[in-house]
Amino acid sequence: MQADSDIPHPHKLLEQVVDRLRVKHYSLRTEKTYVDWIKRFIWFHGKRHPNEMGAPEVEAFLSHLAVERSVSASTQNQAKSALLFLYKEVLGIQLPWLDNVTQAKVPKRLPTVLTREEVQSVLARLDGTVWLIASLLYGSGMRIMECLRLMKLLAIRLSCQKKRQLSRWLCA
Repeated sequence: MQADSDIPHPHKLLEQVVDRLRVKHYSLRTEKTYVDWIKRFIWFHGKRHPNEMGAPEVEAFLSHLAVERSVSASTQNQAKSALLFLYKEVLGIQLPWLDNVTQAKVPKRLPTVLTREEVQSVLARLDGTVWLIASLLYGSGMRIMECLRLMKLLAIRLSCQKKRQLSRWLCA
């Protein structure tokens, strides 16, 4: 008879989700968001395993988000993407089209666009690191997190250069 520790245990569902997300190089933020939506989906259906559920349960959950929780269309789409990932990539189940989902309302608004003069006026009021970040965001089209990561790398590099200069000065 084998000991329990000798018997391979299948990964828990959420561990499988995280493993698959990492294999596909999804960001840590996406990983946390997807796991959260999958947990909410399971709780919504009384802790049933997703293998026991299918398209009707996914449709019910997504419709609940739109109708009862009044989430935005982008939030509903985020939840939908998480569940589609779960079913397709982790469970290997291809869900049919989710035609019976009540869609969240997309707000009708125009984006605010500043003129060059308005942008220059805003940038003129900033200085230091804040000015650099705002200028990079405006000029490059980077996302905020991309820019902040770049700034962190720049700070580390500058810190290392200062340490090298200091050690040269002390050793001279």
